[in-house]
This record gives sequence, C-alpha cells and structure tokens, in this order.
Amino acid sequence: MSLLVVGLSHRSAPVSVLERAALSADAQVKLVQDTVAAEPATEAAVLATCNRIELYADVDKFHAGVAELSTLLAQHSGVGLEELTPYLYVHYEDRAVHHLFSVACGLDSMVVGEGQILGQIKDSLAKAQDLHSAGRLLNDLFQQALRVGKRAHSETGIDRAGQSLVTFGLEQLAEGEDVAAWAHGKKALVIGAGSMSSLAAATLARAGVGEIVVANRTRERAERLAEILTDGTHVPARAVPMDAVPVELTRADVVVSCTGATGLVLTAEDVVGAVEGRTGRPAAFDETGRTAPAPRSEADGTDVPRTPLPPSGVGTDEECPLDLAAVQGGFSVHGEAAVAGMDAATLEQHAAWAAGGAVDRREASRRSPEADAELITALAATAATVGRIPERRRPEPVAETPRRAPVLALLDLAMPRDVDAAVHRLTGVRLVDIESLAEASADAPMAADVDQVRRIVGDEVAAFGAAQRAAHITPTVVALRTMAADVVAGEIARLEGRLPGLDEKHRSEITQTVRRVVDKLLHAPTVRVKQLAAEPGGAGYADALRTLFDLDQETVASVSRAEDSTEKNRGPR
Repeated sequence: MSLLVVGLSHRSAPVSVLERAALSADAQVKLVQDTVAAEPATEAAVLATCNRIELYADVDKFHAGVAELSTLLAQHSGVGLEELTPYLYVHYEDRAVHHLFSVACGLDSMVVGEGQILGQIKDSLAKAQDLHSAGRLLNDLFQQALRVGKRAHSETGIDRAGQSLVTFGLEQLAEGEDVAAWAHGKKALVIGAGSMSSLAAATLARAGVGEIVVANRTRERAERLAEILTDGTHVPARAVPMDAVPVELTRADVVVSCTGATGLVLTAEDVVGAVEGRTGRPAAFDETGRTAPAPRSEADGTDVPRTPLPPSGVGTDEECPLDLAAVQGGFSVHGEAAVAGMDAATLEQHAAWAAGGAVDRREASRRSPEADAELITALAATAATVGRIPERRRPEPVAETPRRAPVLALLDLAMPRDVDAAVHRLTGVRLVDIESLAEASADAPMAADVDQVRRIVGDEVAAFGAAQRAAHITPTVVALRTMAADVVAGEIARLEGRLPGLDEKHRSEITQTVRRVVDKLLHAPTVRVKQLAAEPGGAGYADALRTLFDLDQETVASVSRAEDSTEKNRGPR
C-alpha cells in the first residue's frame, strides 16, 4: 500500500483561500482523470466539501507523488502553487488511513461529530467508481471509512459533541436562544436544493418554522424538495425560480443559502433592498463592522431614535460640545449635571473646551481607563477654577436600552460564499457564514466521547493496515496454488500416458488423492504466511515465498492486475 493524500481544509487554510480553491463538479472529474493519467498514481479520488479539498491516490513514489498531486490541485483550483503550498497537508500510508477515518467520524470536521461527512465520502467513492479510478486500495479504504464512521456514531455519543453545520449555524443565529423557540412560526427561504440545502430545509421544518420557500436554478429540483417537505413534515413549502429571490427576501425571517455558484448569490445591495422592503426604513451599514440594530424601548417595544455624540460645533458660537437645549435650566455647562452620562471621548472634548483647547476624537478613543481617571480629575479642577453652580438634585441614572432583534437572519453554508461578506456590517441583519462558524467552533468543548472515537479510529487503522498487508501477499499465494495445480495436472497426464488402460473411476480417485496431498502440504504455509504478512514489516514474506517456490514475478503481477481491474470496473455498489 502506498496511499497518499494531499489537501487543505479549514484547519490548514483561511476561508478566503478555501473559497478560491473550491472545485466545481466538472473540475473534480478532470482532476481525478488527470491524476490517474499522471505517472506516479494508479488510483485517485477527490473528497471536496464546503471546508476541505483532498486528493487521494495510490502512488509508487512518495516524493514524486507529492509534487504531482500538489501541482494538479493548484492547476485545477486556479490558485497558484506557490500560494497554495503553505496551506497544503500531506499524509502517507497509515497516517493517510488515520486521517480519512478521523474525517469519517467527524473528528476533523468544523463542528466535531457532524454526520453529513459520511454522505460526502460515499459520494466521493461513487464518483471514483463511475470514473473507474478507484481500484482495490481506494475501494477498500473508502468503504472501510464509511463503516468506521457508522460504528463511531452507533457505539459512542460523538453526535453529542457537535451537530451538523446546519444545526450549529442555526444555533449561532439564535444567539443562545433555543432554536425551536427562535424558529417557531418564522418564514424561511432556502436557496439551493442540494444535500446541504435539503438538510437545512428539513432541520428548519423540524424546528417549527411556519413556511419554507425553496429557490433553485433547476425548478424541478426545487419543486421536488418542496413536495417532500410538505408531505414529510407537514410544513407548507413551495418552490420559486431564482429570479423570485429578491421578492421572497422581503418576506423571509431566516434565509439559508448553499449553492454551487462560483459568484455571489446575494449581494449587499440585494439584502439592503430586502431590509428596506421589509421595514419601510432605509438600511445602513455600521462602520464598526458589527451588526448594531437600533435600540428598542422596554415599555412598548417601539424603536428609540439613535442619539449620536454631539459634534464639536454644536451648542454655541463658542463651540461647546454640548447641546445646550438638553441641559436642564439653572445648570452651568461646566456643572456635573451637564456632563453626567458622557462617554470618555465626549467628556474629554468638554474638558478641552472648558480649558480653551481642542481634542482629536480619534486620539481620545484610544485612551486607557487610567488616563480617563486623570482626565476626570483635571476636569473637576477646571470646573472649580472657572466656577460652577451647585446642583439642585443628582442626575438620573442612564438606562441601557435593549438591542432590537435583527429583522433578517442569514445562514451561508456555501463555499465559495453565496452571501456578500459586507452584509456583516448591515444594521438589522445577522449573517452567519463558514468563517464565523469556524470562529465560533474553535473553542467548542470536546465531549468525553471524542476520546472513545479516537480509540476506535486507532484500532480500525491497525486492522486495516493488517488486512492490506495480508492482501498484499494474496497474489503470491494464488500464483503458488496455480503452479501447484499445474504440477498436479501435468503428473496426471503423465500417469495416463503410462497407464492407458486406467479406468475413469480409478483415474478420478488418483487425481483427487494427489490434489488432497498438495492442498495439505500448502495449507499450513499459506495460512501462516498470511498471518505473518499482516504484521508490521511483514511485506518481505511475499518475496520469500516467491523465492522459495521459484514463482514467476510476472505471474504474480498479472494476478494483481486482474484484481485491480475487477475493482475498477465493478462500478458503484
């Protein structure tokens, strides 16, 4: 076995690189075909998901294989080799097996324990079988990976260590609230009708949304998904064409998008139009880069107008930074009532004004708490110097107003992204995408079941390696038994020449006796050599067997080629 995997994932590369390196379905096919056409590789398969691109191959040379696979990945992804190389990882032989088994169990997923990867591994194997690029090694490897993944999910609680990306994404949108309570009665728009979009639609239906609208470029697939949702979950669902998305955005409360598009499906302008169409108010971008919805009154839930910090020219000809109309009658603009509740930056402006100076707000915003304390002391000294009127009452405490919930929640699970990243800065909108999911899951707690799954993976890797080493000697054993059968047939033919009058009954009995003798003589050595070959370092036993029995190397090789040809041409199971 000379299994090699070269790839990149969310663990090795930033989302921006993964996004650019994403492979279309046609590019995946071409990559596999070019890999098996290359000199070092005899088998190949591609595992491409929203957060990983991996190329698996059976190679005869390690260094040449790494160079060839890396070059092919760069060529088909469109990212230059020099730029891509720092983000690539390489696994070889047992480490490559360990990596795929870990992936199948969800240990290498963005959300630990998610089970959707099993379907993606199954699809990857089916594509390789369709292309006849999966021989004995990759067929055995991927099928065993599926069995290991299923075992991990059935024997442990790895599912409790994390959820699918869809579930995790919805939890992020809900911001700590129970997803079912958050989603109840909402109108959902699902863009795309592939496996991920279908999973998202089913998850939303189970969460209790009031309606699901499915938009897809192929109208028939959208209609089929809507029909399945309506029949299977009893949640009203309908299909719309992609050009109806702008209108549906104004009606939706939550949007999930996961398409195979190479460009943006929803631009910032699309979402701005949806927010304005839904609220009837102009949408704006928050310059801090974070979503900052307008506050809401605790009493009646109505929107409270924003009160921006007063500019330095507000108030009087003397450029006092305070709005004098807001200062209670009878109080000096130097007094405590005037400055109560100010933030540090405005407070410093007021102090500078009182002292006859001017302050740069950007510089003020970078001050430390200790500097603010000194500033307040200086302000008190300035006020004492200028003179102030004693306060008649203490100022009322400034109440913090709650933040209003976003009017639109977007979950972008596509790679490359479907939704413009600028939407993160749009007020009244919450966007969760692959990048923010990666950040949110980076510090997620690991369940105790993860250790048990790791033990399962370790045991299965050892068993797979032993099986492959034992299988490696099988062509030699087959060649040995073929040679023995030829010897028996030759000796029976000589016997018939010497005893031409031998009747059929006696000739058959003699033939069976000779064959039993040969089988008994070969049984113990062949069984034992398979056991020895399964142990680490057991590959040399095949060479010893060929030497001891003077087996023709080409005969052994022809048996191996016949087995590989059968594996490659059997197609999907």
